[in-house]
Order: sequence, then C-alpha cells, then structure tokens
Amino acid sequence: MAATCPINFDVESLRAQVQAEYDRVAREPHGDFHFHRGADYAHEYLYYTREDLNRVPTLASDRFAGVGNPHRIGPLYPGEVVLDHACGAGMDVIIAAHRVGPTGKVIGVDMTPTMRDCALEAAREAGVAGRVDVRAGFYEELPVADDSVDVVISNGVINLAPDKNRVFREIHRVLRPGGRLLMADVVVARELKLEARSNPDIWAACIGGALPEWELPELAAAAGFRNGRVTEHFECFRNTSAERKVSKDLRVHGVNFFANKQYEIYYSP
Repeated sequence: MAATCPINFDVESLRAQVQAEYDRVAREPHGDFHFHRGADYAHEYLYYTREDLNRVPTLASDRFAGVGNPHRIGPLYPGEVVLDHACGAGMDVIIAAHRVGPTGKVIGVDMTPTMRDCALEAAREAGVAGRVDVRAGFYEELPVADDSVDVVISNGVINLAPDKNRVFREIHRVLRPGGRLLMADVVVARELKLEARSNPDIWAACIGGALPEWELPELAAAAGFRNGRVTEHFECFRNTSAERKVSKDLRVHGVNFFANKQYEIYYSP
C-alpha cells in the first residue's frame, strides 16, 4: 500500500513546498498554477450549485482549489459540528456553516496563515463568523479534541500527506461514534513508480502522493472506519498542465469518498 512516503523522503521540504504553493494561491489567486481554481471551476467541473456559490464571498471562492465536492456525498444537519480538514480560504467552511445553521459549528484547520486569514475574513463577509472557528494546525496533528465532531469534510489534501495512515487515524480520533467522513481527493488508476513517489515536486503537484482508487477503502478500514466507498468521480485536472505532465494510463482524477466511524456497543453482563 502506498500510504506512506519512501524511505529518506524529505517530509519537511514537501511541507514547505506545499505551504509556499498555497500561500501564493492566497496572494495571487488568478496566477499561473497547475490546477484549476475558482467558482466557475467548482460549478462546471465539481457540480457545486450556484445557490451555494452565491453565498460564498469571492475572497474564498477565487482561492478554491478542491478536487471534488464533499457536499454531494451526504447532508449536513442543523446543529452539527463539522471539521473542514485543511480548509484553505474557506469555501467549504462557509457552505457548511450555512447548512448547520446558527446552532451548529464549523472548525477549519489549515497550516497556511494567509489562507486562514482569508477564511476568517470570508466568514465575516458571509455573515457566519459566529459559527466558524479557524485554527492553525496540520492534518497529522489536528488541534481538535477526541470524539468531538459529527462530520469531517476534506477536499484535495490527503494526497499531500506523506503518512496517510496517521492522517486517517487523526480523522477517526476526532469524530464522534457514528460520525461521517465526507472526503474528496486525488486518485490514480495505477500505483506510481518509486521515482515519481520520491519526488517532492510531484507530491506538491497533488500527484506523487495520490493513491490508486481501490486503496482508499483499505486505508480507511485500517484506521477503524466502516462502509468506505467511492461515490463519484471528477475530471478535476482536465485541461491543466498537471494533466499534460503525466502518462494517459495513470488517469489522475478526483473522487468523492464516504466512510463512517462505528458506534461503540457495550454489552451488560
């Protein structure tokens, strides 16, 4: 399983590259990148509704660079606590905040300060700041208590994690029993060669760390999740420089993925 990076892989270098890349997205959202961004992309490629997008300030939607649409996997209910795992500029945070309503809460976690600043300001502009909490943190060490959230949403970031087992365990830790994972991520049709997986530049391009699609349910199950399944596919890299750099048979694309944390059952003697 390709859940961990190769031996001697420079994890700190990768983290620095990823942070620099998304800092640039925050500062120059209309710059030249290897991936799509923005509200039109979200609508045309990932099927976000115009109704949802119209509630999101351009400060967040211009900087959106997800690869799927967690909101199509399943509903969020009023009063729920939602964690957006690596929230970026906050587009999914704001959509979630509208869905959980004034009695709910959305926690966004991100390692990039400029993205966190955008997410906080966008939440204020959208009128949902009172139910949004944006925190500094990494997906390997979420600044969130055990068993404290109902739903984790994640959009295009687990592929960037060198230790995916650890990331899935962290998500499982923070979910309450019965909690749901609504995740979108990059996958490939076959496992990458070691040469590609050893290159931090290819990892930072959201390709080097992408798993073959069939490994996602196995990885989730190893962390304790149940009912893991892919629910939808997206051609998120269509017409990008990233698509042109990889072989056709690799078939890099986005998927929606669902899993849930099992309820704990206690038997009385």
